[in-house]
Amino acid sequence: MKPLPETFAALADDTRFAIVERLLTEGTRTAGELSEVAPISAPAISRHLKVLREAGVIDQRVQGTKRIYSVNPEALRAISAWTISHRAFWEGSLDRLEQALQSKEEI
Repeated sequence: MKPLPETFAALADDTRFAIVERLLTEGTRTAGELSEVAPISAPAISRHLKVLREAGVIDQRVQGTKRIYSVNPEALRAISAWTISHRAFWEGSLDRLEQALQSKEEI
C-alpha cells in the first residue's frame, strides 16, 4: 500500500477524482469508458490513469487488447481508517465552531 499523501495527492485532481467516483458507482471500466468523465484527450486520460495506478488507488488488468480498471479496495480502506481515526478531531472542531457562532449571535 502506498503512503496516504500519495493517495490524497492523486485524488486531489478533479478528473482523477471523477474517474474513481465512476469506478466506485459503476464498477470496472475500460479506459475508453472512463474517457467520458472529462472532455480531454485519450492520452490525457491515460496519464490520469497512470497517476492513479502508481498511487495505488486503482488496479489495471489486461483483457485482450483492452485495459480494465477497478478501484483498489486497500486504498479505500486506508482512506476510511484515516478518516475514522481523525473523526474526534473534526467533531470537536465543528463543536467549537458552532459554539463560536452561537456566541457571536448572542452579541
